[in-house]
Amino acid sequence: MIIGVPKEIKDNEARVGVTPAGAKALVEAGHTVLVETMAGAQSGFDDAEYQSAGAEIVGDAGHVWGHAETVVKVKEPVEAEYGYFREGLVLFTYLHLAPLPELTDRLLQSKVIGIAYETVRDRNGMLPLLMPMSEVAGRMSVQVGASYLEKERGGRGILLGGVPGVPPAHVTIIGGGIVGTNAAKIALGFGAKVTLVDVNLNRLRELDDLFGGRLYTLASNSYNIAQATREADLVIGGVLIPGATAPKIVTRGMVAQMKKGAVIVDVAIDQGGCVETARPTSHSNPSYTVDGVVHYCVTNMPGAVPHTSTLALTNSTFPYLMRLASLGATEALRKDQGLAEGLNTWFGVLTHRGVAESQHRPWSAPASVLS
Repeated sequence: MIIGVPKEIKDNEARVGVTPAGAKALVEAGHTVLVETMAGAQSGFDDAEYQSAGAEIVGDAGHVWGHAETVVKVKEPVEAEYGYFREGLVLFTYLHLAPLPELTDRLLQSKVIGIAYETVRDRNGMLPLLMPMSEVAGRMSVQVGASYLEKERGGRGILLGGVPGVPPAHVTIIGGGIVGTNAAKIALGFGAKVTLVDVNLNRLRELDDLFGGRLYTLASNSYNIAQATREADLVIGGVLIPGATAPKIVTRGMVAQMKKGAVIVDVAIDQGGCVETARPTSHSNPSYTVDGVVHYCVTNMPGAVPHTSTLALTNSTFPYLMRLASLGATEALRKDQGLAEGLNTWFGVLTHRGVAESQHRPWSAPASVLS
């Protein structure tokens, strides 16, 4: 198979879909790997490393897209890449289609086979390709939030961990999944007072045990969320419904009641955000203020730490990529139900329920189109 690795062109996205180690393994298995020049440079992998691994360096993105049978990326294609779509092309990347109807239209019109990292499942029903970036984003959310609490960045002028004789900041985390757990770990490490809200009481029990009672837990309801956000200096949104638009857990009214100079980091923004006042931002223009509350809603947070993020991501994605390359997309999807859960578009058919319900479109289950 011919596998293409284009350079990411989303705002300040510095990750890359395949490392030189991955390229070497693919080439040794008999596949051809086309890498756009400088695709891995910002992640710490130069063209010479890819060439040493046996990959072919290509100077033009159109050549990569046009000759590859499978294109491996990190982030969803942007408008400038839509023209590269063609029937039967396999696109393996984060897609986050629920809040992106235009991208969904183009993938369907072009009859692209779109396999989304964020909806692939393993045998335990977990999301193995979303997990590493959720870990990174969860940990980063606290770093970012602490920075924006500084006065010069519009915050309240509060040190997250406080100092002796001065209380620490209060961090409220919405969602007890991978993002929330990692955010709690870092926030507690900073010395902050941390409250975590989740709808699953068993998960709250697990987190209470995990953190030895240092974490305050609250059952998710509108009253508790309103109170927790009102008291918070930093709110981190980490709500996920796989493939679907995130529910607006924190309402505009709740934001209006928050402290002036408080900070919101909505990690769920890739799926539309779980804060009603959240809208997508970029690394070059990352924040804005609503009702005196600073909002940070960058849709590719892990792109700011590309070396760590690329290694963490490709550790998880590569076995699936090798399977796609060795078996072909159709056979690999038929043999691996978890990989088939990642199928979002198939020759003009939408194949993920969460995306379909978010966009009010018809859909077909992967098993029906693959048969």
